[in-house]
Amino acid sequence: MAKKALEHRFHEEEMKPKLEEMEKGGDYLVAGQTDIADGVIGAIAATAAGEVDGVAEVGPGTVRRILSERLGGAHKKSWGATVQAGKKEAIVDLTVKVIYGYNVPQLVVDVRKKVGARLLEIAGLIAKEVNIRVVGIDFPARMPGRVE
Repeated sequence: MAKKALEHRFHEEEMKPKLEEMEKGGDYLVAGQTDIADGVIGAIAATAAGEVDGVAEVGPGTVRRILSERLGGAHKKSWGATVQAGKKEAIVDLTVKVIYGYNVPQLVVDVRKKVGARLLEIAGLIAKEVNIRVVGIDFPARMPGRVE
């Protein structure tokens, strides 16, 4: 019992300078390591890509996605994004469908910029590469000249 009391007193003495620093309102930094799961990075990238005007959908065809989700093979938010991440950089592969009428080369540039900015802003990662595979095109329901 005396040993435990001694350890407790030692711990209090060790913490005293840190507690005083916190009370003064100073910055108190605690060391540690942070690992962001690839699924989280993929969700950030997929969500960012979906925010760009002209992107109809992130991920492959609907039937394939629904089957995979129901069989437990994918999570909805990160579907369509594959990630290889290190401590400071990430490579993201995205699969997207675009809306008819948008300039695809410009759309791809916009997606890369948005994904790169979001990864840096949210996860502190530099997007080393954002590879985009355009797998489909969606036609708006009300296109001029379309017969219904």
